[in-house]
Amino acid sequence: MSPRSRRTSSQADRRSARHSARPASGRALGGYHLVEALIAGWRPLQRLDVDGFALLRSRGITRRANSAVAVDAPSDEASLLAAVERIEGLLAMTGEQACFRVLDAHGPETLDGLLAARGYDATGHSTLLELPLDRARTAAPHPSAEIRTGALDEDWFEAAWSLAPRDGDDARATMHDILAGTPSVQVLLRSNGNGNGNGNGNGDDVDGGGAPVAVGRAALVEAGRGTAAILNMIAVDPQRRREGLGRAVSQTLLAIAAVQGADLALLEVEQDNAPAAALYQGLGFRPRGSYHYRKQADAPPTPDS
Repeated sequence: MSPRSRRTSSQADRRSARHSARPASGRALGGYHLVEALIAGWRPLQRLDVDGFALLRSRGITRRANSAVAVDAPSDEASLLAAVERIEGLLAMTGEQACFRVLDAHGPETLDGLLAARGYDATGHSTLLELPLDRARTAAPHPSAEIRTGALDEDWFEAAWSLAPRDGDDARATMHDILAGTPSVQVLLRSNGNGNGNGNGNGDDVDGGGAPVAVGRAALVEAGRGTAAILNMIAVDPQRRREGLGRAVSQTLLAIAAVQGADLALLEVEQDNAPAAALYQGLGFRPRGSYHYRKQADAPPTPDS
């Protein structure tokens, strides 16, 4: 598919105004810049701009990379409906059903109601969290963390896949391509080699000599005139949870991202994941908004990430 975006003059004017009013730093990130940062933090393999929506496709792996999200969508009902119908038609050509990511912090306000009226199911309710980064106040990296910056590191990817594999045809190759799409900070913690955790909640029982026990990633993306660190792929060995490893990985990511020039951190956590929400709130993250997906009825399930 290779559709061309069809923008009205009012849409173009709105987008131009957003660019001319770019925030001075990522600390004031919102609207158009927020949406683009979230897309860049988990970059899809294909993006089609369709009537103010970004239609993201990545071989069906993860909803974030296989959904339509409003970037500069029309607000009037007729134009919005036409855009939705066009996306549905494009996906129907390949036998797919539409899925929209609906952010409450970014319009159009009538999108969710329009999709509900068309029989779309709501799923995947998540909260966006943000944390302004101050290099002087960021906790130090974990002393045993293996840290990579820039391009995707193959050793880190092998560790990440071992801790958080995905189902689906070509899932491994697709995840590799998604993660390789954006420069990032990548953190890996290994066990001390004796297979025993000390359970002290401080993440101390690692020294780099054993198997991977925790990983994390912070994609570094343009956010207005600043840089945002989009945290994702934070995974801990199920046998080593409640030992502070998730916190150790997250603090290391934040520290290195700040050194790399990021002035804002963002992450997404599913609303039914109370332990993760408590961890990030303990690190100082605060709610920035929420989102959910709207999927056409009877659409095949797609794993999130």
